[in-house]
Amino acid sequence: MTALFSDTHSPNPLDLAEQLIMDRDWLFDRPVDEELLAEVAGQWCHYRIWFTWQPDLQVLIFSCAFDNKLPEKNRKAVYPLLAAINEKMWLGHFDLCSDEGLITFRHALLLRGGKGATSEQIEDLIDIAITECDRFFPAFQSVVWGGNTAQEALEIALLDTVGEA
Repeated sequence: MTALFSDTHSPNPLDLAEQLIMDRDWLFDRPVDEELLAEVAGQWCHYRIWFTWQPDLQVLIFSCAFDNKLPEKNRKAVYPLLAAINEKMWLGHFDLCSDEGLITFRHALLLRGGKGATSEQIEDLIDIAITECDRFFPAFQSVVWGGNTAQEALEIALLDTVGEA
């Protein structure tokens, strides 16, 4: 019978993430060896990113949350938009944390059997998350505060603009 988990563990990918975050001069905290938090300025708001390393499973869990909480009365309107956006995602997904009311981009990087994460993988993960959060932030705002439908909001988010204002 094959073991579920390898006895050889990858190096802690949070060391790479911490170096990348320091290189970008972002505020961060590493409360324990398996957790890293940082504040990132996006196009529309600040994002709080979290990395959690689970060495026993060889998985790096990543999330990037908007800094504003949704009022409980407006949360129901966001679920159709979450479903529509997630259909368009090629990496990761968005969800709504029901406890805190935060919209969050999430992704898990499986590293079992390899030599660990690379700095390029960590950098791509962060950059993709920030890009997707910036791209869809107006759609979430238009549903919550503008009263638009999920389809209207998605069309706004996916609209390609030409030129500069």
